Amino acid sequence: MPNIITIARLIAVPVIVWLFLTDKVTIAFWVFICAGASDAIDGYLAKRLDARSVLGSYLDPLADKLLLIAVFLLLGRGGFIPIWLVVLIVARDAALMGVSSFVVRKDRKTAMRPLMISKLNTALQIILAGLVMARLGLGFPDIGVGHDILVYTVALTTTISGIAYLWRMHAASPTGTPPGGLQ
Repeated sequence: MPNIITIARLIAVPVIVWLFLTDKVTIAFWVFICAGASDAIDGYLAKRLDARSVLGSYLDPLADKLLLIAVFLLLGRGGFIPIWLVVLIVARDAALMGVSSFVVRKDRKTAMRPLMISKLNTALQIILAGLVMARLGLGFPDIGVGHDILVYTVALTTTISGIAYLWRMHAASPTGTPPGGLQ
């Protein structure tokens, strides 16, 4: 059941992109909210039903990243969030997806365990994207300096979580060198 919810989140990504690009931002906002909520729901169900799986440990963060990368690219393209933040998020997520794909090739039974800072980062990214989409699709007021604070907080948590994952990979390596020889 949790993996089905995660797959639905993956399917929601192209739907949101299409809705946004065809100026159906209100509907895109609601699909995004449902997709964002599904992240919490599938995690809760996986724990509650003891249905955690190696597949789910890879699909869930992949769905999160694809959803957020797509939405941040759309919002950055429209000038609603700074391009430098989009670049930071995409670079961090691409690097982590690359490292995790390396781990999958090396050890197919290794489950990916999210860090608490990464969970916070994902939640803050969903909040930022959701607030911007609510302003665009529902006419919510601009939150002014609160928007700027949230942008910089997302940048900080994105950076810290990226470093934390690389550090964890480095520390877990028998030679002290992360996979692929990254230093």
